[in-house]
Amino acid sequence: MATFDASKLSKLDWGVAGAGIVAFFSLFFAWEGYSSTYGSVSASGWDTSYGWLGALLILASGVYLVLQRSQVNLPKMPVGSAVLLLGAATLGTLIIALRWATLPRGHGGVAVGVVSYSYSYGPRFGMILALLAWIVQVGCAFALFRASGEALPWVTTGQTASSAPSPTPPPMPPSTDDTTPPTV
Repeated sequence: MATFDASKLSKLDWGVAGAGIVAFFSLFFAWEGYSSTYGSVSASGWDTSYGWLGALLILASGVYLVLQRSQVNLPKMPVGSAVLLLGAATLGTLIIALRWATLPRGHGGVAVGVVSYSYSYGPRFGMILALLAWIVQVGCAFALFRASGEALPWVTTGQTASSAPSPTPPPMPPSTDDTTPPTV
């Protein structure tokens, strides 16, 4: 039976797992909202269109790493565990970044005499917290991947990513002399 031993986790492991927990808790904070002089309304990460999927992928990456370090019998994957961890963290990152980039934002206001009105809408604390979590997790996952020595799935055995053959460009068409007219 597998047991959890916190002493087996490195600082990078803690970074990945901690970022997963932070991303999960960020789902309960406001991710987007509208506020004005007269009130405000916001939506948590669970209520956003697809941002929650990215946060759950970041959480799943942290859980997977902790289960692996606890020596739980996990199913075999076609890629190595460091590649899987980096891939899931990166995919979660891309989803959250896409949600942040597509979120409308703005602010404005008007003042007439002593009466004023102002408003703002856009990302809120929860989304910014999730963005910080993915920066930490992808950085830690990348460092773990580099330290693992695993090969990328598209690199054949015996090659490293830097020694993979570069694609050869197609041959150049024969040059023509610009002074002669084309023949038909």
